Amino acid sequence: MKTFFPPKEKIERKWYLIDARGKVLGRLCSFIARILEGKHKSIYSPHLDTGDYVVVINAREVVLTGKKEREKKYYHHSGYVGGLKVRTAEEIRKRHPEQLIIHAVRGMLPKNSLGRKMLKKLKVYPGPEHPHQAQKPEVLEVKGA
Repeated sequence: MKTFFPPKEKIERKWYLIDARGKVLGRLCSFIARILEGKHKSIYSPHLDTGDYVVVINAREVVLTGKKEREKKYYHHSGYVGGLKVRTAEEIRKRHPEQLIIHAVRGMLPKNSLGRKMLKKLKVYPGPEHPHQAQKPEVLEVKGA
């Protein structure tokens, strides 16, 4: 077996637009993570970033099932003693609704420099407007979310 190395000229990056209105958070984010990693392409290679750009609109209207809206907790530590901050999904949705999607997708990407590079290709906006019209993003319908 030989390791396949697609040349950089062969890696074409597309822009996709996804509307998060009424979609379940986890199912939506796993779909987004696959596109960012490039697993939907025939030239996918785990050691290269072959993924595409994803623009998510209407992040404010993503759905959390069950009691997760009130009971799911997000933890953040300032680095100081006693600096643990705990917020519910409801509080995060009020302040920064795009962080719900970014946090979920980050957890589904590789935990290394390649994963951080992939996450930079994710653009999330709370409302229907976005500044990426010039890239002509192709509308993607998320199935099963």
